[in-house]
Amino acid sequence: MSTITTDRTTTLGTAERRFGSAVQLRDPAFQAFMLLRIGFTVAPILFGIDKFLDWFVDWRIYLAPEIDDLVPGNAHQALLVVGIIEIAAGLIVAVRPKIGGYVVAAWLAGIITNLLLQADFYDVALRDFGLLLAALTLARLATAFDRRPARD
Repeated sequence: MSTITTDRTTTLGTAERRFGSAVQLRDPAFQAFMLLRIGFTVAPILFGIDKFLDWFVDWRIYLAPEIDDLVPGNAHQALLVVGIIEIAAGLIVAVRPKIGGYVVAAWLAGIITNLLLQADFYDVALRDFGLLLAALTLARLATAFDRRPARD
């Protein structure tokens, strides 16, 4: 089993670190980082947009009554705010995956809590737990592959 070390990226130039060199593109760990980064950018943005459109599903069925009672307004209004937060989370992952991975993981923890309160969606909560672990993995991989150049 191989491990990721900081030596892997220290020999790369700034442009190669930001956009990937040919060697880096063949690295399975870098490929995993990029797949997670793309996935956690696109999925939250799409699901956030769908909170406004309801193309995929009527999202209100997933909002626990206890949560709906806590937030101001009705369930639809709450889910519009959720949509904005999800879009923002996807954009943060795109720009700063080191931070965005943790933001998405925290958001997924909230979603899991909401789902467990309903006692109807254990399967979805379990799936989201797997996504939470993947978001944490993205954040950890970003420490090796998303190095920002030092400011002068």
